Amino acid sequence: MGATKAEEFTLRDNRIARYAKALGHPARVAILRLLAERQACMCGDIVEELPIAQSTVSQHLGELKAAGLIQGEIDGPRVCYCINEKEWTSALTVLNEFFKLPKEIAAKCC
Repeated sequence: MGATKAEEFTLRDNRIARYAKALGHPARVAILRLLAERQACMCGDIVEELPIAQSTVSQHLGELKAAGLIQGEIDGPRVCYCINEKEWTSALTVLNEFFKLPKEIAAKCC
């Protein structure tokens, strides 16, 4: 399909797309919910809670980390994951602004 044209869109649009991609799978949503409830979690703890394999959990954690929504801290041979509060707050702000629909547009919709 060719190279991405992401650089031709605004920074805000790219951020929204990055968050949407991270939230685009129910397993990632479940992982975020689990991390928010527990404040921090080892990958093995997440595997015990979800009906997916450890390698799949690791892939989803990678996507969430790439979006900046989580961060990981190495603790010996394991990694402890938690919500990245700064990015979480930024995502909340950007997504809330994006989903605010002006009343004039809503009234004109068929």
